Amino acid sequence: MGAGLTALALLRPDLPPSARPGLADPAAVDVPAATFEPDFRPCAHCHQIGAGARHTTGPSLTHVFGRAAGAVPGCPFSKAMRQSGLVWNAPTLARLLKDPQSVVPGTRMVFGGITDAAQLERAIEFLRQAGAEAGNGRAARPSAGRRP
Repeated sequence: MGAGLTALALLRPDLPPSARPGLADPAAVDVPAATFEPDFRPCAHCHQIGAGARHTTGPSLTHVFGRAAGAVPGCPFSKAMRQSGLVWNAPTLARLLKDPQSVVPGTRMVFGGITDAAQLERAIEFLRQAGAEAGNGRAARPSAGRRP
């Protein structure tokens, strides 16, 4: 899969462009190559990461380490996430990625969790490295025509 595909096109390649709300030209929205890495696969349905990452269903996870939970402008976080008081680091991400609903009851994050310890460790290290290597730390841009 090329980096020029949109997350929606990846999830539903069977849909014609007219059935993909807000994406008149899906090929015009680039997805960073890091989003397609195996260690990011559990997150890629809702998030992007890397230089040029955009907010999609969930916020970009570029530069997530050190970010306050629910603090990305323009993303419709649940009240529970905004008020959680969490700051993302390896321990808080590990807890969230194991069981989001138990860490932030009422979160809108629909994710079954990562139960394999080695996979969880790889995912967190990938978030640390890929997110940090993305460049100058500028905030991600909302996807063209899509609600973040």
